[in-house]
Amino acid sequence: MDKLNSTLTAVKNLRSNVKQCFEHLADGTDGEGVEESRNKFVHEFQERFGAINLQLREVEQLINGLQVPPTPYSLGNTAYLAQETSQDRQALYPQLVNSYKWIDKVHDHSFLAFNNLNQNTLRRSYNYCSQKRQRLPFSSFNNDPDHIEKLLSEINTPAHTSYRIIRPFGTNVVAIVTISNVMKAAIVFKGVLIEWVTVKGFDEALDHDDLWAESRYEVFRKVQEHAHSAMLHFFSPTLPDLAVKSYVTWLNSHIKLFLEPCKRCGKFVAHGLPPTWRDLRTLEPFHEECRNC
Repeated sequence: MDKLNSTLTAVKNLRSNVKQCFEHLADGTDGEGVEESRNKFVHEFQERFGAINLQLREVEQLINGLQVPPTPYSLGNTAYLAQETSQDRQALYPQLVNSYKWIDKVHDHSFLAFNNLNQNTLRRSYNYCSQKRQRLPFSSFNNDPDHIEKLLSEINTPAHTSYRIIRPFGTNVVAIVTISNVMKAAIVFKGVLIEWVTVKGFDEALDHDDLWAESRYEVFRKVQEHAHSAMLHFFSPTLPDLAVKSYVTWLNSHIKLFLEPCKRCGKFVAHGLPPTWRDLRTLEPFHEECRNC
């Protein structure tokens, strides 16, 4: 305890002298002559700095005297491994201690995991899993062949929008939507669910052979990216008819793609593109950079 008290006292004195030294530096020089005052200031600072160095060495010596020599871990008879004269065998004991600690942590984590998994209420018996359950038919894939045509005819579309139905994949429908003189879109259906959308310019070919080819115009490639985002937004297996009607209504809002300004910045063109994004609720036009502002 005497060594500890003397060490703490030395640390306090060191902190006090360091504080006084910094206060002396903050005050600066204050004398009649500039040269004389500067010399006096430097001399006082050197004395204070030398005293701090001496106290720092004293503190280091006191701290070294407080250190306790390390004792080996107690692991029963394995402690005798540390008394081996061979250096190779002496290194076995620290490795054994690390392995013991690691195995002890693994045991604790395994015990916690076992308790958590044992509380799981979703376990099922073998007989329950082996029973054959009758699945209800998925209405989105069991519709008559003319259902998509009837569904598209019920949508209130602009006068210059037309639909053409093709069936290159058997019973599944591909609807070619022509929106005025602006663009074309191919909507690939599986039953009543929309699986893919391709958007191209009005002057580009869009048939069953071009369903996966992108437009050569950047503006329509950007519109196709937004169309895929809207396709995921309106996706609804439980209400497929409503999802298709909402999506086609959103797609028809591009009829004034090059005529409406952005609702956020009021510009017709930004970064070389018109407002290609249409709000999913209000159908208002926005530039891609302006929609999240």
